[in-house]
Amino acid sequence: MTNSPASEQLLALEHAGWRSLCDGTGDRFYGDVMTDDALMVLANGAVMDRAAVVSALGQSPPWARYAIDDVRTITIGDDTAALVYTGTGWRDGDETPFVGAMSSVYRRTDDGWKLALYQQTARP
Repeated sequence: MTNSPASEQLLALEHAGWRSLCDGTGDRFYGDVMTDDALMVLANGAVMDRAAVVSALGQSPPWARYAIDDVRTITIGDDTAALVYTGTGWRDGDETPFVGAMSSVYRRTDDGWKLALYQQTARP
């Protein structure tokens, strides 16, 4: 599915999500884009549902900048796909960025693509 319209749409959603984490609107963005039953599995081992994600992002410091590299898209079904990539995020005042292997599973709905599952694994 790489370089398909769906792949481009999913990558655009990932960039929009990261931009929201940089400008402090991540709680609203993810509250809108996550399915009602969505989960996020974070590098620290936390598993958060949509309400917990929205609450946590409303209190999180913003990222200063980010990069998305090594993007791959996997078709899971007619209306489901995963975006897998290396994400790097920098916060002001931190010399070392967070680097992780990231996977976002999206389900196509009548309202467009919605995030059903997000997982990150820290990379050294």
